Amino acid sequence: MHWLAIAASAPWVLVPIVTSIRSRHARTLDEVDATAPFDAPLVSVVIPARNESRNIERCVRSVLASTYPRLEVIAVDDHSTDDTGVILARIATEDARLRVVVPPPLPNDWFGKQWACNTGARAATGSVIAFFDADTWQTPDLLTRALNVMHDRNADMVSVLGRQELGTFWERIVQPQMFATIQTRYGGSESINESTRAQDKIANGQCIIVRHDAYVETSGHAAVRNRAAEDLALAQLWFSLGKKCVLVMGVDQLTTRMYTSLAELRAGWGKNIFAAGRETIPFGSIGRFLFPFLLLIPPIAGMAPVVGLVLSLLGVASQAVLIWSAIAFTAGFVWWATIYRWLEMPLRRSLGYALIHPLGAVILFDISLGALIRGRRVRWKDREYVAA
Repeated sequence: MHWLAIAASAPWVLVPIVTSIRSRHARTLDEVDATAPFDAPLVSVVIPARNESRNIERCVRSVLASTYPRLEVIAVDDHSTDDTGVILARIATEDARLRVVVPPPLPNDWFGKQWACNTGARAATGSVIAFFDADTWQTPDLLTRALNVMHDRNADMVSVLGRQELGTFWERIVQPQMFATIQTRYGGSESINESTRAQDKIANGQCIIVRHDAYVETSGHAAVRNRAAEDLALAQLWFSLGKKCVLVMGVDQLTTRMYTSLAELRAGWGKNIFAAGRETIPFGSIGRFLFPFLLLIPPIAGMAPVVGLVLSLLGVASQAVLIWSAIAFTAGFVWWATIYRWLEMPLRRSLGYALIHPLGAVILFDISLGALIRGRRVRWKDREYVAA
């Protein structure tokens, strides 16, 4: 029975090991020249923003501080009800490279972000368009390095994966759970780039840089106007159309703070974990049928060892369950301590958060179950959508 318990703990031990191996296969912007070419093309940076007064100034000023020599910035104020428009107007008076546009009213069959990006792209005059989320900020060399990646790898799309700033307790609990789940599914950037299946393609909508002509040819955001995760949909569509999409790490060049509270975390991830996640599953109709069950596996796997330990200590479960749960929990603790250290958290704090990682699994289960109940219905920033 003890050997059976040890064997049963194998997934908790092996999955982190395999994920770590796959994730090591990655390229970073640090490997790329930070010198712009003599004939640098004009880049149009499009920043969609709806009620982003908390973030917009930091984002726009970081773009304007870029060392890239030819730049125009188009901020799309998507009918904000806060001070986003006021802040943008003030910055525009200080730097002529910034233009502020307001999109027409949102059509019924469009998601708001896609409509804002489409509006910004229509105003762009550069041969390259860079889409940055308003909750990002960039180092001055990001655009130059990313454009060199585009040139060196003859890419139609370059997307950068950056660092996530975690400022509150709940961010540190929930965000690593989400990113670890994504990492387990996809591995490192080169695993994604080298895959030959559309379902294995993904982009980071916080930073997507495209050739303008390819964007027009593929109908850009209009082609994914009603998809819950436009970045994922764009990467899959462009790959299927024969375009070359490159994902690259840029943790030293791009930083994002997506959400700041538990409510924002639940709403933000809940809007697409099911509606968009189902598009990442291979094996056709069988995969889509199994996806609701697969979605719940990561949080259940995170909670199960603690449940086993508690039941064993209460004398309800057998010694075999105690052995299994002890091995599984220890493996999870080591894995999460490694993740938190990778997130540059101090050793003592990383060990503390690794010890309570099952709490993150509980929140992940809550988010996943809520998303399954809502299905394709999505609510974000006071708007209701139904994903395709």
